[in-house]
Amino acid sequence: MIILETERLVVRNWLDGDRDLFFEINSDEKVMEFFAFRRNRVDADAFFDRLQGLIAETGLGFYALELKATGETIGFCGLARTDLEPHIPLGTVEIGWRLAARYWSKGYVSEAAHAVLRHGYETLKLDEIVSFAVPDNIRSTSVMRRIGMHRDVAGDFPHPRVPETLPHLKPHVLYRITAAEWHQRGVLQARHS
Repeated sequence: MIILETERLVVRNWLDGDRDLFFEINSDEKVMEFFAFRRNRVDADAFFDRLQGLIAETGLGFYALELKATGETIGFCGLARTDLEPHIPLGTVEIGWRLAARYWSKGYVSEAAHAVLRHGYETLKLDEIVSFAVPDNIRSTSVMRRIGMHRDVAGDFPHPRVPETLPHLKPHVLYRITAAEWHQRGVLQARHS
């Protein structure tokens, strides 16, 4: 099931042939530097199955990213409902991404994230989309700013699922963009082009 396409990417549901890549990105030390745990193959396959089913049922989830030029799956970018109360209200939709390290620094995440935001606002009619990361995760927070999100300092929070034994990963910064802000940004960009 194709969700959308960009100039270089197909954004789609996961296929069984993507399992090795999915395991790779969820177990790689470099990719998972700012996350509290790595998934073994059994856990990665279970998460893969949940995502595949969730996307098929609801249209929300972390979608697979495939390179149009080669057909390679390179990672994910998508929309998911959060469950981080009391820090973020239940049902809030977050945008998130993860790429195999060999595909970094090519603009794929920004390209996919712009398209996924458009899908969230134009197709799914969402009111707001948030994103969050460890403050030192400059790669991710840079993407958040590049796609038009702004930091909500008052919304920064200690991630409840990060163990106290990893205090450097507990603090998270919160970014957000409302549908109105996203539409206004599009109007301004159109005027300047």
